[in-house]
Amino acid sequence: MPEPTPAPRGAGRTAPPAPWVTVGQKLTADCRIYRIWERRLRHTRDGREGDFSIMEAPDWVIALALTPRHELLLVRQWRFGVSGLSWEPPGGVIDAGEDPVAGAQRELLEETGHAGQHARSLGRAAPNPALQNNYVHFVLIENCVMHAPMSWDPHEELQMAAVPLPEIEQMIRRGEIFHSLALNALQFLQMHLATHPLPPHA
Repeated sequence: MPEPTPAPRGAGRTAPPAPWVTVGQKLTADCRIYRIWERRLRHTRDGREGDFSIMEAPDWVIALALTPRHELLLVRQWRFGVSGLSWEPPGGVIDAGEDPVAGAQRELLEETGHAGQHARSLGRAAPNPALQNNYVHFVLIENCVMHAPMSWDPHEELQMAAVPLPEIEQMIRRGEIFHSLALNALQFLQMHLATHPLPPHA
Protein backbone atom coordinates (compact mmCIF):
# COMPACT_ATOMS: atom_id res chain seq x y z
CA MET A 1 0.00 0.00 0.00
CA PRO A 2 1.44 3.42 -0.92
CA GLU A 3 2.55 5.65 1.95
CA PRO A 4 0.01 8.37 2.83
CA THR A 5 0.94 11.77 1.48
CA PRO A 6 0.61 14.96 3.53
CA ALA A 7 -2.08 17.46 2.62
CA PRO A 8 -0.81 20.28 0.38
CA ARG A 9 -0.20 23.66 1.95
CA GLY A 10 -3.30 25.75 2.14
CA ALA A 11 -5.61 22.73 2.20
CA GLY A 12 -8.47 22.65 4.68
CA ARG A 13 -8.16 20.76 7.95
CA THR A 14 -10.58 17.96 7.13
CA ALA A 15 -9.71 14.43 8.22
CA PRO A 16 -7.80 12.24 5.74
CA PRO A 17 -9.80 9.42 4.11
CA ALA A 18 -9.63 6.08 5.91
CA PRO A 19 -8.20 2.97 4.22
CA TRP A 20 -10.35 0.11 2.92
CA VAL A 21 -9.43 -3.54 3.51
CA THR A 22 -10.19 -6.60 1.40
CA VAL A 23 -12.65 -9.03 2.98
CA GLY A 24 -13.16 -11.26 -0.07
CA GLN A 25 -12.33 -11.54 -3.75
CA LYS A 26 -12.87 -13.63 -6.86
CA LEU A 27 -11.08 -13.73 -10.19
CA THR A 28 -13.37 -12.67 -13.04
CA ALA A 29 -10.94 -12.51 -16.00
CA ASP A 30 -7.45 -13.86 -16.63
CA CYS A 31 -6.06 -12.07 -19.68
CA ARG A 32 -2.68 -12.28 -21.33
CA ILE A 33 -1.00 -9.44 -19.41
CA TYR A 34 -3.47 -8.62 -16.63
CA ARG A 35 -6.16 -10.12 -14.41
CA ILE A 36 -9.46 -8.64 -13.21
CA TRP A 37 -10.52 -9.21 -9.61
CA GLU A 38 -13.92 -8.51 -8.07
CA ARG A 39 -13.07 -7.48 -4.51
CA ARG A 40 -15.30 -6.94 -1.53
CA LEU A 41 -13.82 -4.09 0.51
CA ARG A 42 -14.66 -2.73 3.96
CA HIS A 43 -14.13 0.84 5.14
CA THR A 44 -11.95 0.73 8.27
CA ARG A 45 -13.62 3.68 9.98
CA ASP A 46 -17.38 3.14 9.58
CA GLY A 47 -17.55 -0.50 8.42
CA ARG A 48 -19.48 0.03 5.18
CA GLU A 49 -18.71 -2.43 2.38
CA GLY A 50 -18.72 -2.35 -1.40
CA ASP A 51 -17.70 -4.37 -4.47
CA PHE A 52 -14.88 -3.03 -6.65
CA SER A 53 -13.21 -4.27 -9.85
CA ILE A 54 -9.40 -4.15 -9.72
CA MET A 55 -7.01 -4.72 -12.62
CA GLU A 56 -3.91 -6.60 -11.45
CA ALA A 57 -0.98 -6.02 -13.81
CA PRO A 58 2.82 -6.12 -13.71
CA ASP A 59 4.78 -2.89 -13.49
CA TRP A 60 5.80 -1.17 -16.72
CA VAL A 61 8.87 0.85 -17.65
CA ILE A 62 9.58 3.70 -20.08
CA ALA A 63 13.12 4.38 -21.32
CA LEU A 64 13.98 8.05 -21.81
CA ALA A 65 16.94 7.43 -24.08
CA LEU A 66 19.15 10.36 -25.11
CA THR A 67 21.73 10.16 -27.89
CA PRO A 68 25.15 11.89 -27.64
CA ARG A 69 23.58 14.75 -29.65
CA HIS A 70 20.83 15.17 -27.05
CA GLU A 71 18.13 13.65 -29.22
CA LEU A 72 15.36 11.59 -27.64
CA LEU A 73 14.74 8.16 -29.14
CA LEU A 74 11.08 7.60 -29.97
CA VAL A 75 9.26 4.68 -31.54
CA ARG A 76 6.01 4.77 -33.52
CA GLN A 77 3.72 1.79 -33.34
CA TRP A 78 0.13 0.70 -33.89
CA ARG A 79 -1.92 0.94 -30.70
CA PHE A 80 -4.83 -1.50 -30.85
CA GLY A 81 -6.96 0.29 -28.24
CA VAL A 82 -7.29 3.47 -30.29
CA SER A 83 -6.66 1.84 -33.71
CA GLY A 84 -3.99 4.36 -34.56
CA LEU A 85 -0.27 5.11 -34.64
CA SER A 86 1.45 6.60 -31.61
CA TRP A 87 4.91 8.14 -31.10
CA GLU A 88 6.32 7.38 -27.64
CA PRO A 89 9.55 6.49 -25.86
CA PRO A 90 10.47 2.79 -25.88
CA GLY A 91 9.04 0.75 -23.04
CA GLY A 92 7.09 -2.26 -21.94
CA VAL A 93 6.35 -4.76 -19.20
CA ILE A 94 8.95 -5.40 -16.52
CA ASP A 95 9.75 -9.11 -16.26
CA ALA A 96 9.13 -10.90 -12.95
CA GLY A 97 11.97 -10.10 -10.56
CA GLU A 98 13.54 -7.61 -12.99
CA ASP A 99 14.85 -4.26 -11.77
CA PRO A 100 13.14 -1.32 -13.53
CA VAL A 101 16.46 0.11 -14.73
CA ALA A 102 17.45 -3.25 -16.20
CA GLY A 103 13.99 -3.53 -17.75
CA ALA A 104 14.38 -0.14 -19.42
CA GLN A 105 17.77 -1.11 -20.84
CA ARG A 106 16.34 -4.38 -22.16
CA GLU A 107 13.29 -2.72 -23.75
CA LEU A 108 15.48 -0.04 -25.35
CA LEU A 109 17.78 -2.65 -26.85
CA GLU A 110 14.90 -4.84 -28.07
CA GLU A 111 12.85 -2.03 -29.63
CA THR A 112 15.61 0.20 -31.04
CA GLY A 113 18.87 -1.76 -30.98
CA HIS A 114 20.38 1.03 -28.84
CA ALA A 115 22.29 0.87 -25.57
CA GLY A 116 23.63 3.69 -23.42
CA GLN A 117 25.24 4.79 -20.19
CA HIS A 118 24.37 6.16 -16.75
CA ALA A 119 20.92 4.54 -16.64
CA ARG A 120 18.98 5.71 -13.59
CA SER A 121 15.44 6.06 -12.34
CA LEU A 122 13.68 9.43 -12.52
CA GLY A 123 10.61 8.24 -10.60
CA ARG A 124 7.37 6.37 -11.08
CA ALA A 125 3.63 6.97 -11.43
CA ALA A 126 0.43 4.95 -11.04
CA PRO A 127 -1.23 4.68 -14.49
CA ASN A 128 -4.76 4.64 -13.03
CA PRO A 129 -4.83 4.10 -9.25
CA ALA A 130 -8.63 4.01 -9.23
CA LEU A 131 -8.63 0.74 -11.16
CA GLN A 132 -5.08 -0.64 -11.45
CA ASN A 133 -2.55 -1.85 -8.89
CA ASN A 134 0.63 -1.33 -10.92
CA TYR A 135 3.20 1.42 -11.49
CA VAL A 136 5.12 2.71 -14.50
CA HIS A 137 8.79 3.55 -13.94
CA PHE A 138 10.69 6.27 -15.83
CA VAL A 139 14.37 5.57 -16.54
CA LEU A 140 16.86 7.99 -18.10
CA ILE A 141 19.61 6.46 -20.26
CA GLU A 142 22.29 8.74 -21.74
CA ASN A 143 24.73 8.52 -24.68
CA CYS A 144 22.64 5.93 -26.48
CA VAL A 145 24.08 4.50 -29.70
CA MET A 146 23.18 1.62 -32.01
CA HIS A 147 24.50 -1.55 -30.43
CA ALA A 148 22.65 -4.58 -31.83
CA PRO A 149 19.85 -5.59 -34.21
CA MET A 150 16.30 -4.89 -33.07
CA SER A 151 14.40 -7.80 -31.51
CA TRP A 152 10.66 -7.11 -31.63
CA ASP A 153 7.83 -9.04 -30.01
CA PRO A 154 5.66 -11.12 -32.40
CA HIS A 155 3.04 -8.38 -32.85
CA GLU A 156 5.39 -5.37 -32.86
CA GLU A 157 6.33 -3.26 -35.88
CA LEU A 158 8.19 -0.10 -34.95
CA GLN A 159 9.36 3.03 -36.68
CA MET A 160 12.24 4.74 -34.86
CA ALA A 161 13.31 8.38 -34.78
CA ALA A 162 15.92 10.42 -32.91
CA VAL A 163 14.16 13.71 -32.15
CA PRO A 164 15.96 16.86 -30.92
CA LEU A 165 14.62 17.77 -27.49
CA PRO A 166 13.27 21.21 -28.56
CA GLU A 167 10.99 19.48 -31.10
CA ILE A 168 9.27 17.26 -28.53
CA GLU A 169 6.88 19.99 -27.40
CA GLN A 170 5.74 20.60 -30.97
CA MET A 171 5.06 16.90 -31.44
CA ILE A 172 2.86 17.03 -28.34
CA ARG A 173 1.03 20.13 -29.60
CA ARG A 174 0.44 18.49 -32.99
CA GLY A 175 -1.03 15.44 -31.28
CA GLU A 176 1.72 13.11 -32.49
CA ILE A 177 2.65 12.21 -28.91
CA PHE A 178 -0.59 11.54 -27.05
CA HIS A 179 -0.01 8.40 -24.96
CA SER A 180 -0.69 9.57 -21.40
CA LEU A 181 2.19 7.57 -19.91
CA ALA A 182 4.56 8.95 -22.53
CA LEU A 183 3.46 12.48 -21.62
CA ASN A 184 4.00 11.67 -17.94
CA ALA A 185 7.49 10.33 -18.71
CA LEU A 186 8.36 13.47 -20.68
CA GLN A 187 7.27 15.62 -17.74
CA PHE A 188 9.67 13.72 -15.47
CA LEU A 189 12.44 14.23 -18.04
CA GLN A 190 11.66 17.96 -18.24
CA MET A 191 11.79 18.30 -14.45
CA HIS A 192 15.10 16.45 -14.34
CA LEU A 193 16.70 18.57 -17.05
CA ALA A 194 15.56 21.76 -15.31
CA THR A 195 17.94 20.97 -12.44
CA HIS A 196 20.48 18.80 -14.30
CA PRO A 197 21.08 20.52 -17.66
CA LEU A 198 22.86 18.51 -20.32
CA PRO A 199 26.46 19.46 -21.19
CA PRO A 200 27.11 20.88 -24.66
CA HIS A 201 27.40 18.22 -27.34
CA ALA A 202 29.92 18.06 -30.13
